[in-house]
Amino acid sequence: MTPCVKWLLRAGPADYMLALSEAGASLPVVGKRLEPLGALTAMSVWGARHAPQALSTMTTNLLKPGTGDDRRRDRESTQEVSLAALRGVVSAADLDAEWPTAERTPPIWDAMRQRRYLYRRAVHYGNSPAQVLDVWRRKDLPAQPAPVLIFVPGGAWVHGRCMGQGSALMSRLAEQGWVCLAIDYRVAPHHRWPRHITDVKTAIAWARANVDKFGGDRNFVAVAGCSAGGHLSALAGLTPDDPAHRAELPEGADSSVDAVVGIYGRYDWEDRSTPERDRFVDFLERVVVRKSITRHPEVFRDASPIARVHRNAPPFLVIHGSKDSVIPVEQARSFVERLRAASHSLVGYLELPGAGHGYDLVDAQRAGAAAHAASLFLNQVYRTKSQIAAKEVI
Repeated sequence: MTPCVKWLLRAGPADYMLALSEAGASLPVVGKRLEPLGALTAMSVWGARHAPQALSTMTTNLLKPGTGDDRRRDRESTQEVSLAALRGVVSAADLDAEWPTAERTPPIWDAMRQRRYLYRRAVHYGNSPAQVLDVWRRKDLPAQPAPVLIFVPGGAWVHGRCMGQGSALMSRLAEQGWVCLAIDYRVAPHHRWPRHITDVKTAIAWARANVDKFGGDRNFVAVAGCSAGGHLSALAGLTPDDPAHRAELPEGADSSVDAVVGIYGRYDWEDRSTPERDRFVDFLERVVVRKSITRHPEVFRDASPIARVHRNAPPFLVIHGSKDSVIPVEQARSFVERLRAASHSLVGYLELPGAGHGYDLVDAQRAGAAAHAASLFLNQVYRTKSQIAAKEVI
């Protein structure tokens, strides 16, 4: 049988819906307006596979006796746990300094209501209409070049716009004099893997060549991301010279990064050892990669940060919630263990007690503490690199 006939016999309703949305998006004139339907379909497929188990886990946790007291203790211990996680990674003087007071309103509400550090919108970093970024920085940025953070939003690889994500982290860094670039990128089902990581690498290369126009230091570019963005950030940090990701980069472009912060990311695209991981790989096969892991195992392995760890990895800070029901915390623990065994650079790990997936959008206390912890880590890495560069000059 031809591949087309085999697909028709094997496909389910979700596959037909995705195929129809992709076909609609390819139509002339009106196709561009139909692309959001494909993203909505893909999100529905993801939800159908993951929402039942996630909701079941959340319900079980909420109905357990003493849940309210446990949640309060977990939240109150956030700063203490953060300090313990950073000890030995960040200088003692920084850890002893006063931590910022926690906000009361959810970060997503503050992000939609006011963006006090949003400096420039929709700057193009590539040729595709989706390849745009927002610049976050203080208006009174000092004269000397400022360290740079690229923020990669999450969205299950089918939604690639910030829309309030990362606001706590970028606001904290912008307040301290950083330049932050919040990027959008192309997503499935209309743009298959590896378009996602290609766009992240393109944004990094653009920053290395152009961020000085906004007061940034081209010699220090870090990357951070949440969920799918955490995966993309980690992969970008570990594979600066991968030829498979450089198809759209200019000759000689630098897509390396100086530090990575992965926030409740997915670090393994191969493992099918649990029902949750098996459902995830099935989602990748049907929606994101559109290839079978059995026939193309190298694609899934090459896209797995945990399989790309090496001794020259940049400094990493991994942040994950202990009660994450979407990407279980074991993913982060395994990744950090592999990193610490191989990398010669700093590897920090902050496991937030009681935090779930997307905590940084709805939980002001945890979002503020995690953002401050990430800023301490990033400033430590920046200072260290600056000191090394100064000694080399001398």
